[in-house]
Amino acid sequence: MSRLICLHKLKSGRIRIINYWQHLKANSQFNSFFCLAKLYLRINDLLARHMKKVILSLILFISLINICFSQNDIPVRTLPTEVFRTIAKPVDTTKWRWKRGGIANFNMAQGTQKNWAAGGDNFSIALTSYVNYYIFYKYKKQTWDNNLDFNIGYIDASTIGARKNDDRLDFLSKYGFSIDTVKKLYLSSLFNFRTQFFDGFNYNNGPPGIFSSTFLSPAYVLLSVGFDYKPTKDLSIFLSAITNRTTFVVNETLAKEAAYGVDTGRHVFNQFGAFASINYIHSFGKNITYKGRMDLFSNYAQNPQNIDFYMTNFLNFKITKYFSATYNLNLIYDDNVRQFGPNGTSPGLQVQSQIGLGFSLPFTVVKHT
Repeated sequence: MSRLICLHKLKSGRIRIINYWQHLKANSQFNSFFCLAKLYLRINDLLARHMKKVILSLILFISLINICFSQNDIPVRTLPTEVFRTIAKPVDTTKWRWKRGGIANFNMAQGTQKNWAAGGDNFSIALTSYVNYYIFYKYKKQTWDNNLDFNIGYIDASTIGARKNDDRLDFLSKYGFSIDTVKKLYLSSLFNFRTQFFDGFNYNNGPPGIFSSTFLSPAYVLLSVGFDYKPTKDLSIFLSAITNRTTFVVNETLAKEAAYGVDTGRHVFNQFGAFASINYIHSFGKNITYKGRMDLFSNYAQNPQNIDFYMTNFLNFKITKYFSATYNLNLIYDDNVRQFGPNGTSPGLQVQSQIGLGFSLPFTVVKHT
C-alpha cells in the first residue's frame, strides 16, 4: 500500500512539474537556464515532502530532462553550446619552407573637353601599373626574403604630349640566420638593386625637358651585413655599419655631365657607410593592405650628416575581388642628385604621389614544404 501511495504522489508530482514547465514556457520573460534552475528547486521541494531525497531526486531529474528534450521548439541541448560558443577565426597553420605570391594593379584615367571656359587639356589619358612578387624561404634558423617591385606610369595630354610619370625597378634580397632562441634577431646580409627601364626627362623648367635618366643610368647596387630584428611577422628592422653602395651611370651623355655623383667621364661611384632599412607589411581587416619601406644611408667619407633617404608607401583598398583603389607615396633624398634649385645644381626632396582606381589581380599564394 505504501508503495502505491508513493507512486501516486510521484505521478501527481510529475504532472505538476509538466504544468509548471508549460507555465514558464508561456511566460514572455522566459529564460532557459533560469527556469531550469527554478524548476529543479521546485522538484527538490516536492521530494523533501514525500520521498527519500536521494533516490527519487535522481528519478525526477531524469524525467525533467526528458520533458525538456521533448519540447521541439526549445533546443535545450544546444543552449549551452550556443551561449558559450566562440567564433573561431581561421588561422593559417600550414608549415612551409618556400612561399611565393604577389599582386598586380592597373589603373587608368581619361578626360576630354571642348570649349571649356575654365581651361585645361582637350584630351588626356593616364595609365599606371604596379607589380609586386615575392619569394620567401625559412627552414630552422634560416630565412631568405626576396621581393621585386615594378612601377610604370604613362601620361598623354594635348598640351604637353606623352611622357612617363613613373618608372622604377626595385629588387631586394635578404638572408638571415637566427642568433637567439625566440627567432627575432638575425645575423643578416642584404642585397638591393634599383634602376629604371626607359628614358626620363626633367620638366622643372617646362617642356621639352632635359634628359636625366635611362636604363642603368642611374642604377644602385647595395651590399650590406648587419642585424635584422623582427619583433612581429609584419615588421623588420635591419641595421648595418658595414655597407657598400655603388652607383652606375652607363649612359655616356650623363657620365660626361658627372650626373648622380660620378666623376666626369666615369661610370661608377662607390660609397662606404652605415645603412638602415625598415620594412612593414600589414593587413587591416580583409580589404585594406599597407606596405611600406624606408632606407637610410650615410656615407662615411663625404658629408655623413647628409643622410640619403628612400621611402615607399603603398596602400590598397579592396572594393571587389578584382577592383580596388590604390595610393602611392614615394619620397627620395639623395645628396648626390643635384638637379634642383634655381640653377639646377642643388639636391632636393623628391616627392611622388599617385591615387588610382582600377583592376587588381592578387597572385595565388603558393607554399612548398
